[in-house]
Amino acid sequence: MVVKAGIWSSGPLDVELPRRFSDLPLAWATRRPRAAAVRQGDRIWSYGELADLVAAMAQRLSAEGFVAGDRVLVVAENAVAVVVLLLACSRLDLWAVIVNARLSTREIEVIAEHSRPRGIFFTAGLSREAAAHAAHYAATEFVLADLEGLWVHRPQRCGRPEPVLPGNDQVGAMIYTSGTTGAPKGVMLTHKGMNFVSMVSGRYRGFSPDDTVYGVLPVAHVFGLVSMCLGCLTSGACLWLTPRFDPKALLAAMMADEVTVFQGVPAMYAKLLECAERDHLNLKNTALRYLSAGGSPLDLDLKQRVEAAFGLTLNNGYGLTECAPTVSQTRPENPTTGTSTGPLLPGLEAKLMDGAGQLVDRCDQPGELWIRGPNVMKGYYRAAEKTAEVLDSDGWYNTGDMALFDAAENLELVGRSKEIIIRSGFNVYPEEVEGVLAAHPAVTLAGVVGRKVTGNEEVLAFVQLAPGQAVDEADLMAWVAERVAAYKRPVSIQILAELPASSTGKIQKTKLRELAGS
Repeated sequence: MVVKAGIWSSGPLDVELPRRFSDLPLAWATRRPRAAAVRQGDRIWSYGELADLVAAMAQRLSAEGFVAGDRVLVVAENAVAVVVLLLACSRLDLWAVIVNARLSTREIEVIAEHSRPRGIFFTAGLSREAAAHAAHYAATEFVLADLEGLWVHRPQRCGRPEPVLPGNDQVGAMIYTSGTTGAPKGVMLTHKGMNFVSMVSGRYRGFSPDDTVYGVLPVAHVFGLVSMCLGCLTSGACLWLTPRFDPKALLAAMMADEVTVFQGVPAMYAKLLECAERDHLNLKNTALRYLSAGGSPLDLDLKQRVEAAFGLTLNNGYGLTECAPTVSQTRPENPTTGTSTGPLLPGLEAKLMDGAGQLVDRCDQPGELWIRGPNVMKGYYRAAEKTAEVLDSDGWYNTGDMALFDAAENLELVGRSKEIIIRSGFNVYPEEVEGVLAAHPAVTLAGVVGRKVTGNEEVLAFVQLAPGQAVDEADLMAWVAERVAAYKRPVSIQILAELPASSTGKIQKTKLRELAGS
């Protein structure tokens, strides 16, 4: 690591980044056509078969009028159809807009209205939530070779194709994040950025054609899409796609020596330990060689318990949707005893700014973290003002997180200046949930905070009712359940006579956290 004029750098990038994020995965069809590429249940597709499906999908999309720069909305849980769609979109310079099928109808409608896709695909065959969305849109079955369970809807009104830029600095995928205002923001990720993370972080994880990666992280989330899915396929490994996390099923696969790599959020590891301890499993005698956690802060006690149970280092990392996502990660050859997220990836620069707007250039001194490098997003789609708030003209992205570099030059997160709650690896933005609660006829004010539990965070809500109104917690829970995804829903909603507020009327979140015990 080099620190020069207050800029932290982990050295130059020493890899050539391809034109599209599909290039390296599909190249394995020539190098090792019979090697296992994707597994779904008991069915395995080779790299040759995967390439044939992608070619057929690309031909079909072109024949149906999809052109470069169009958006393609994919409402999905993990399935081989998603991988085929993503790689086909990449080949055609389409923007893959992938969202979790567990979002509510309202949330998906908002994203569809904003992204204006030429087509909306649903993995209805494997996901009851996707099937419900497909029914809502009166989608029809999309039949392609032996690819099952895919349905499509063609909106009557779609947006114009976006310009296609030369080289790999064009948009390859778009991930929606609600943002601190609660309004959806489409994070435009470039082919360059996704290739950078999938290649570099995959290299540090030691991914190889000998690996089987258990793919339970949602591909609709940037961690699952780039770090897990593309990181695996770029390296020629086998991706075992699983739509839902089931600790018993994962432990069975581990004990049968069918998995060599597992990447998960801390909450998954907590569940695995509970299940393994209950069933008296010896987790040290498996084919596993690499474990990593990400998506939310890693608790030191959980890290130590996981390492003791598996006999392996639990690697850690830090990233954001806007950074595709990885910024730093621990190196297996140089494990850390604490919960630092390791050094920056090569090719990245970082700077820390103190409260006075000055650069912090000393170890163990915290500041607000800014990042610059090939993985930084192109911006927020159709939101120039929001982009300018976090991305300056020199390419520096303001993460909004407070961090420091320790004496070993590992990045440590010390807090979040943005009040994001990270639940099971998913970002929950308090303002979004507050807006839903405040829309209830009986509610006049709402405040939402997070509370840490082992390996995770919970969402808690507080409301103040309008004069003369009466409603109970169950009614408010039902109201929220109809309007937001399950992972965003509060575990409790407390009704207060009056929410604590400052003299200016701003809700005092600090006092709410005290009430929540966080």
